Amino acid sequence: MVSFMFHPVSAFIGLRYLRGRSGDRFSRFVSYMSTAGITIGVMSLVTVLSVMNGFEAQLKGRILGVLPQAIVSENGGKTPLTATPPEFAIALSSAGHPEPIVQSEAVIQSAQQLSAGMLIGINPNEHDPIEKHLVAGRLSSMKSGQYKVFIGSSLARSMDVNLGDKVRLMVTSASQFTPLGRIPSQRIFTVAGIYNTGSDVDAQLMITHIDDAARLMRMKADTVTGWRLFFNDPFVVGELSKQALPDGWAWQDWRDQRGELFQAVRMEKNMMGLMLGLIVGVAAFNIISALIMVVMEKQSEVAILKTQGMSDRGVLAIFMVQGASSGIIGAVIGGVLGVLLASNLNTLLDSAGIALFSVGGELPIMIDPVQIVIVVVLAVALSLLATLFPSYRASSVKPAEALRYE
Repeated sequence: MVSFMFHPVSAFIGLRYLRGRSGDRFSRFVSYMSTAGITIGVMSLVTVLSVMNGFEAQLKGRILGVLPQAIVSENGGKTPLTATPPEFAIALSSAGHPEPIVQSEAVIQSAQQLSAGMLIGINPNEHDPIEKHLVAGRLSSMKSGQYKVFIGSSLARSMDVNLGDKVRLMVTSASQFTPLGRIPSQRIFTVAGIYNTGSDVDAQLMITHIDDAARLMRMKADTVTGWRLFFNDPFVVGELSKQALPDGWAWQDWRDQRGELFQAVRMEKNMMGLMLGLIVGVAAFNIISALIMVVMEKQSEVAILKTQGMSDRGVLAIFMVQGASSGIIGAVIGGVLGVLLASNLNTLLDSAGIALFSVGGELPIMIDPVQIVIVVVLAVALSLLATLFPSYRASSVKPAEALRYE
């Protein structure tokens, strides 16, 4: 049926109508405008989604690459430290061997300032995610019992401290009784390193040796908060968190600290996609108006084709080919231009003298081929859908009525 419906004759006539005659300037102009509208809509959608993908990937790398992505613990965060991680933790941690970690909220104090953040204690090694973000100091210098701490560049700037300076760390969850009352556990640490991720993590995360963090938190020997898990894609925690854990074990992940941020980014991306998708929708409605004009103009020609033996389906195919061709041409050209624009966006902004960031830097761009194919296919499908009503009207033309006054 499909092969009969889209007969080569129907396709030939539909494409000929798409070009239009020299006398059909207005209808041809409307047809070109609908094609241009779909082109601009798809191009804008591809470009904006590529930028939003880049921002999301950058946040993933800068924030979730440093923060503990997930921690499994037992006994309410007082997990006995074993020589090897539990088997289920090894199975869950797809991007690296689980490592013991101590984690707590903490207060840091220098001679000039006081600030709150999150303290994590780790076993320093060259594979730790923080290593590639260090701008001063070496992770290997962090030894047990030396009470050294690594802080972010933003926190170091606000606290007015540098390498070798002393700071006081206080943990409110572990307190002790004194003649003056209950006071938080505290100790003097030395700033041994500074890292820079380019995100707000730099103002909050403090890293020290796992043994020093455990002593500060007054944990028993061979006790940690839990086992830190690593993933290639931090967003898999949504599915993994639903899996059943052995009795007594609990799950926590990065969504506790940064879930709202990524939800906001995703919502903004979806809203931008919806708003720009409406441009494609408006262009598709232009196809309807252009086709209705063509159908009205071509009534006598359609009647002649029908008297020559063309079926209703053949006439339907003519106008579907004409309208869908506008959508296909616009969507494909828009997709190609969108990829080219997204790839060269930073170069174009530089050449135009537009600085989006006051301290330098450029827009993160991440082009997703699957996403682009989906956008183009949806634009073509919307265009095809827009041709149905005008094409049906054309196919229902009665030759006797159309040729009555010819």
